[in-house]
Amino acid sequence: MNNNGTILSVNDLKTYFQTEDGVVKAVDGITFTLAKGETLGIVGESGSGKSVTNLSVMRLIPEPPGKIVGGDIIFDGTDVRALSIDEVRKIRGKRIAMIFQDPMTSLNPFLKISTQLMEVTQLHLGHTKQQAYEHAIKMLETVGIPDAKSRVDGYPHEFSGGMRQRVMIAMALSCDPELLIADEPTTALDVTIQAQILELIKDLRERMGTSVILITHDLGVVAGMTDKIIVMYAGKVFEQAPTKELFERPANPYTKGLLKSVPDPAHEQGEPLYQIPGLPPDVAHLPPGCPFAERCDRAEDICRSEYPPFVEINENHHSLCHFAKEVYDGN
Repeated sequence: MNNNGTILSVNDLKTYFQTEDGVVKAVDGITFTLAKGETLGIVGESGSGKSVTNLSVMRLIPEPPGKIVGGDIIFDGTDVRALSIDEVRKIRGKRIAMIFQDPMTSLNPFLKISTQLMEVTQLHLGHTKQQAYEHAIKMLETVGIPDAKSRVDGYPHEFSGGMRQRVMIAMALSCDPELLIADEPTTALDVTIQAQILELIKDLRERMGTSVILITHDLGVVAGMTDKIIVMYAGKVFEQAPTKELFERPANPYTKGLLKSVPDPAHEQGEPLYQIPGLPPDVAHLPPGCPFAERCDRAEDICRSEYPPFVEINENHHSLCHFAKEVYDGN
């Protein structure tokens, strides 16, 4: 880790995809830092660029059609973009691990759970077959799978969705990574299991000092999990702030819309739930002004004609909006 405590620094990252409809700027100038032991939440609607950002950090963008066309990815002082594929593989899975979005398809259905867990530590830690097997059992116990010794030789289809997600977490944490990227770790899980998975990630972070990037479309999920939040839209950072401040005083109409979309237990029966009007823009053909202008109830003529500035509300709070300070002061 660097002397300033920063484990990951992403600066002006740009990842584009060549398609029949043109160039899709899936990630277009993302900048953020992450300190040791810190948890960053990345939120936004589907297609906002959340997953592509973190696949870029892992150097997992398929080329073609995708390509990281600009920016820096500095992990613990090392420029990840400058590494060879073999050098990246030594980091990926060992020092940076990722829990992928869908536990139903992320595990090989033809291999035992033990085989898939053992492969990681044999490759990165040099474990013998016996050491890897014992470590696999230990990791299943760590993530709360009961009777791990008898279940370690089971196949993925013999596990529930929640248990498969726990196996994915066990695999990601097998080498004690310094950075864990969790991409929608509670997708397709019921509410009870969601809470258990999030609590597990939080507990492991506290015990192991792992830095975490939590990707989700649900601001409610990150409320009690993160130290700071990035709100993404159309491949851009629309707002970034400490979690508590973002929830109390958002400075972007899009963030306010996301917060308003979270169901409220006090919501009156029969009254329709709030939803942000319209649909996200086509990132291959973005409008000249603010990408959110056509869906924004605060938009004025300048929003449709001029791209918004990235306004500094304070040292740690920024918003991409012509009227960021007015939105912030109006809370």
